[in-house]
Amino acid sequence: MKSETHHKHPYHLVDPSPWPIFGAIAAGILFSGAVIWMHGGTFWLMVLGVIGVLAIMYVWWHDVINEATFQGHHNRVVQIGLRYGMALFIASEVMFFSAFFWAYFSAALFPTEAMGGVWPPKGIHPFDPFDVPFLNTLVLLLSGATVTWAHHSLLENNRRDLIRGLAVTVALGLCFTSLQAYEYSHAAFGFTQGMYPSVFFMATGFHGFHVIIGTCFLAVCLVRAIKGHFTPDHHFGLEAAAWYWHFVDVVWLFLFTCVYWWGGYGATYAG
Repeated sequence: MKSETHHKHPYHLVDPSPWPIFGAIAAGILFSGAVIWMHGGTFWLMVLGVIGVLAIMYVWWHDVINEATFQGHHNRVVQIGLRYGMALFIASEVMFFSAFFWAYFSAALFPTEAMGGVWPPKGIHPFDPFDVPFLNTLVLLLSGATVTWAHHSLLENNRRDLIRGLAVTVALGLCFTSLQAYEYSHAAFGFTQGMYPSVFFMATGFHGFHVIIGTCFLAVCLVRAIKGHFTPDHHFGLEAAAWYWHFVDVVWLFLFTCVYWWGGYGATYAG
C-alpha cells in the first residue's frame, strides 16, 4: 500500500499546493452568494460556490490521502503532530461554541425589560425538549457508539465490522440532519424575532453544520475503509473523524440540556 521513501528527517514538508488559495476563493464565492441570496438576490452564485468548495475538498483530500497512504509521508512522528493539530482544532471549536452559550446564559439569567423580564421572552414558544430534540439526542448517542465500534473493529483488524460501523454512523448522521430540518420547518418563531430565536438558531444551526461536516468526514472514511486504506497502526484519518464526531456529540448534550430542556421549560427570572 505504501511506497518506500527515505527521508533525512522524520518530518513531512509538504510540496507547494494551489488548493488553499483556490479553496479560499471558492469559500468567498459561497458566502458572498449566500449573502446575496438571503437579501433577495439570485442563488446561482451560492450554488457555484458550493460546487467549488466540494471540488476543492475532493482534490485536496485526494492529495493528502496519497501522501499518507501511498507515499508513506505520515510516519509516527508526523502522526503525533497531526494528533496535536486535531486536538488544538477541537479546542478552538470549544471556544467557538462557548461564545454562543455565553450569549445564551447572559440573556437567560439576566433578561432585560425588552424581553419582558422573563426567559424565554414573552411570546416565544420553545420546542418540547422530549419530542424531536430527545429523539435526536438518542440518534447522536447511538452514532457515538457505532463510530467507537468501527474504531475498535479496526484496531482488531476486523474490516467487516469497521465498514458496518462507519456505514451505520453515516446513516445516523443523515438521520439527525433530516430530523433537525423537520424541526426547523415547524418552529413557532423566526430567526429575527428576538434574542431567543437568534441564539437558538445560531447555536443549533452551527451544530447542525458541524454534524454535516462530520458526516462528510465519516463518509470519506467509509470509502477509504472499503478500499482498504486503513490498518490497525496507520489510520489517523479515521481517528480524527471519531474525535470530531465525539466532540459534536458532547456539544449536542450541552445544547439539549441548556437550550432545549432548561430553556424550553422556561425558568422565569426577575430582571
